Amino acid sequence: MDVKQRSNLLESSCLFPPPLGHHFISKRCRFHVTNLFPFSYFLFSLFAGVKLSYGTAGFRADASILQSTMFRMGILAALRSLKTHSVIGLMITASHNKVSDNGVKIADPCGGMLSQHWEPFSDQLANAPDPQTLLLLIIEFVKKENIPFDGAFTAEILLGRDTRPSGESLLEAAKQGVSSIVGAVSHDMGILTTPQLHWMVRARNKGLKATESDYFEQLLSSFRCLMDLIPNESKMDEIEDRLIVDGANGVGGEKLEVIKKMLSSLVIEVHNTGKAGGILNEGVGADFVQKEKVVPHGFGSNHAGIRCASLDGDADRLVYFSVASNSSNKIDLVDGDKILSLFAVFIKEQLSILEGDMKGNNNYKASLGVIQTAYANGASTDYLKHLGLEVVLTPTGVKYLHARAALYDIGIYFEANGHGTILFSEHYLSWLEAKNIELSSISQGSELQKAALRLLAVSKLINQAVGDALSGLLLVEAILRHMGWSIHRWNELYQDLPSRQLKVQVVDRTAVVTANAETVVVSPAGLQEAINAEIAKYIKGRSFVRPSGTEDVVRVYSEASTQEEADSLANSVAELVDRFLGVGSS
Repeated sequence: MDVKQRSNLLESSCLFPPPLGHHFISKRCRFHVTNLFPFSYFLFSLFAGVKLSYGTAGFRADASILQSTMFRMGILAALRSLKTHSVIGLMITASHNKVSDNGVKIADPCGGMLSQHWEPFSDQLANAPDPQTLLLLIIEFVKKENIPFDGAFTAEILLGRDTRPSGESLLEAAKQGVSSIVGAVSHDMGILTTPQLHWMVRARNKGLKATESDYFEQLLSSFRCLMDLIPNESKMDEIEDRLIVDGANGVGGEKLEVIKKMLSSLVIEVHNTGKAGGILNEGVGADFVQKEKVVPHGFGSNHAGIRCASLDGDADRLVYFSVASNSSNKIDLVDGDKILSLFAVFIKEQLSILEGDMKGNNNYKASLGVIQTAYANGASTDYLKHLGLEVVLTPTGVKYLHARAALYDIGIYFEANGHGTILFSEHYLSWLEAKNIELSSISQGSELQKAALRLLAVSKLINQAVGDALSGLLLVEAILRHMGWSIHRWNELYQDLPSRQLKVQVVDRTAVVTANAETVVVSPAGLQEAINAEIAKYIKGRSFVRPSGTEDVVRVYSEASTQEEADSLANSVAELVDRFLGVGSS
């Protein structure tokens, strides 16, 4: 592409402010172009051989190769803001990955994840091999999406980062990306948990206050409301007041220390805050605890029987555990399935009170949905169905869970890894507010009004933008006190079925096509029938396979009544996958 062609290309876009260099002038706007290329003044180099893919976790990689990615995602965030006429978020984190990694996630106007429609563009942008290709991609996408550059709206981006040492320099690269779009502005919100930034984006776009102080105030005032509404007959003596939290040596531990100072009704000890030399996510954190089922660093037999919790590196996952009394490192895990079950029991109870003896004319029966993936333990699904709840399975991934939960008046979703939340529809919240006002005039302080107040408090305490370990922890603590349950009573809701996960190397993962929320193999023909034959050999047997989203492997999940049978079933199904699709099958 010669200088004249570059000049024409730029004049047609009017997207970028002038870097240093020669001048090209059009009737619409003016650009300054260097002899080499207009981006050469501020473009970060793309590392050769690196190919990134935007998924549920955004982009993640070794931090040393992400400068270019951050710059380009700054551009994308500004374009997204112009397209939606909304504030957009850009969070720099790699969640539960090792400390040398980093990554970036884009928060959409609702506070949720980036629209799937924009994911292919983000991949193209991040992987554009040279400045010319990058600029062409941007200009073509702007035209295709009809993104306005009429000056009527200023792109606005909220930036956040976790505690990783690489975060500061990567944030600067993102800032430069944002400012490369004419008029776009970015606000550095500082060191945050990922859910805090998502919450801020959602709040800003709803016209609400959206500082970190506002976040803490909303969580704590809602928590105190729930505590004030605990029934007098609840047996508080059954609950060990002491809560010990593993902060994963990350940002969640720091923020929990802030919450701890503002709460007098909770006795919290925070371990692994990162301030005593601990390394982020190394032998600590929710991901480690949930997968390894052992105590995180700093926990041992002296904590046996005490209620413990673990956050992940950016505090969007939460699991509970207690140290086994007969071991110094084994734990009794209370995972995301059990957290979902606790929330479902409580919400169902409040709805039953509110809908069971309604007074007045403003009556309404809310739709309540519980959303899981096929990876949810079968015992949890059976338990929830036994309660009479509507349980729906979706394909694996938060974007599917969140979207399905949003179809209900109240939708609850969680993954076993501890990521999940509760969604309340705007319609139902409006009805609930009106019902509370009605009840306050005809039956102030009644159980019906208390139920309405509890549901309203939950809607404010839980982070409806995304899974949030801090808000989730406060809700768990409030509900346990409401129910009068210890962690052991909670863990006894049901007994998990033993399970096993394996993966099988295949020639082409796309050869596997699934249906029914990834529980049934449609292709290759005959594989599902063979899996069904194996499942039939085991008591409470269940197994499914699904292709990986990032590598040529097929993942196998199996359950059965004993660990030995779960292992056997998983191995049998893995052999079937290898026979149909493995490297030797061709």
